[in-house]
Amino acid sequence: MATELNLIADIGADGRPRVTAAGEIDLSNIEAFTNALETASAGTRGPITVDLSAVKYLDSAGINALFEQADQVDDLHLIVHPILIRVLTISGLTKIAKVEAGPTKT
Repeated sequence: MATELNLIADIGADGRPRVTAAGEIDLSNIEAFTNALETASAGTRGPITVDLSAVKYLDSAGINALFEQADQVDDLHLIVHPILIRVLTISGLTKIAKVEAGPTKT
């Protein structure tokens, strides 16, 4: 059974492709998350924003998907729940993507 994850791929107010996620990202739903990232960045190497401010759990599959996305685009901007900052820093993702703590959402 897949862990609950809600995803929206759209265009943000800044005109950048954006993926907004709410729930948990793990191996059970990584395909949906990866598909949303691919949909948002389809046909462009330009910047993309991924809003994970409503995600409190991100396993290694999710981190790997974000690394792959960072390799695919010129500018990956992550807005994350403050609880994820440490794991993204330890993983090294903060060295190749712009990562900032966003407002916490439930």
